[in-house]
Amino acid sequence: MAVTIDRVLPGSPAAKKGIEPGDRLISINGHVVEDVLDYRFYLQDERLSVVVQHGDKKRMLSLPGGETGMEFETYLMDRERSCRNRCVFCFIDQMPKGMRESLYFKDDDSRLSFLFGNYITLTNLTEHEVQRMIDMHISPVNVSVHTTNPDLRVKMMGNRFAGEALALLPRFAEAGLQINCQLVLCPGWNDGEELMRSLTDLSQLLPALQSVAAVPVGLTKYREGLCPLRLFTKEEAAAVIDIMEAVGDRLLRETGSRVVYPSDEFYLIAGRPLPPPAFYEEYAQLENGVGTLTLLREQFLDALVNFEGDASPGRTVVACGAAAAPFIRRLCEQAADKIPSLTVDVVAVRNDFFGETITVSGLVTGQDLIAQLQGVQAKQVLISDSMLRFEGDLFLDDVSLEQAEDRLGVRVIPVPADGAALFERLIEG
Repeated sequence: MAVTIDRVLPGSPAAKKGIEPGDRLISINGHVVEDVLDYRFYLQDERLSVVVQHGDKKRMLSLPGGETGMEFETYLMDRERSCRNRCVFCFIDQMPKGMRESLYFKDDDSRLSFLFGNYITLTNLTEHEVQRMIDMHISPVNVSVHTTNPDLRVKMMGNRFAGEALALLPRFAEAGLQINCQLVLCPGWNDGEELMRSLTDLSQLLPALQSVAAVPVGLTKYREGLCPLRLFTKEEAAAVIDIMEAVGDRLLRETGSRVVYPSDEFYLIAGRPLPPPAFYEEYAQLENGVGTLTLLREQFLDALVNFEGDASPGRTVVACGAAAAPFIRRLCEQAADKIPSLTVDVVAVRNDFFGETITVSGLVTGQDLIAQLQGVQAKQVLISDSMLRFEGDLFLDDVSLEQAEDRLGVRVIPVPADGAALFERLIEG
């Protein structure tokens, strides 16, 4: 194995040794370099003995540890590994045809899990990769578990190896790797008794187990020919919360940490108040929407309490998904109560593109935003920057931020999921 060097930074240690673009990196300190994990891991040594191939000739060079100045064609120095599963709840299978190709790629790459926090299913790991993760202490490992019932996992994930792959969890735990888990729950499938079984089984991984998040299945209108699924009812969402809070309460007493958390969506569906900040401890699963709204509320209200003065004149519109709209509206009303000069309207953008059952802000498309805000009279429209996380300033449907502004005739400003940042944008205008 060897990887091709795409660029060498001028003045870097690699450049000073005469390493050139097109050369092949063979090994570092006697270890073959297959991809970015090998490269990053062995760079930590104080001195590096690097074997580089230029044409037919190999050279052994000495470099200081740390950044060498060598860059590669892709961040992984290899192809991304795709998912081999056919999960009954897969969102990508529920997308319409004709979208940009990158949106249909199903990532299931352990390297991206370590580098960026992506979740993997464990179903496409080779023994070599498993042992490398253990030897390099690649931690935390973020795992899409969904259920610890092997037969049910095979059925839900459409992969005959999905049940066997669960055996890697105790192996990683015994090796001292930290583990975060997520459960995509489908009513009638892996909730109820199956959810209790999963939480009980996963708790056996303590203290390696750091957190478990449960999120409800998302269903678009593009499900023709797919496995029949339905959304959670208010009562079913409440039952999920009851199970997870009961297990979390027990683990909090026994270990000092709650460990398991329902996502914010379950509280919104059930019509229950969001838990206080202390419930979420270190906010271990914000990327899964666990505690996101509670943290945003605390940040927003802290900024409001400490603010003295007036808002800039003009009307602000906050456009968000239907699920979060009542929550955001309440925050804005509290701000307006203290700051009479503040004029804010919160618009819940109906998701016509994917279907009205999709209510999260991150899946609002540019065309829905434009269609439902046509003729808006405002100094600015604030949106969640999660709407634009797909390849720069593009919405999911390839509408650009600039196009949205041109069509609406008003500034459209992305705001991060930070309550203080939202408050500042409201008052500054």
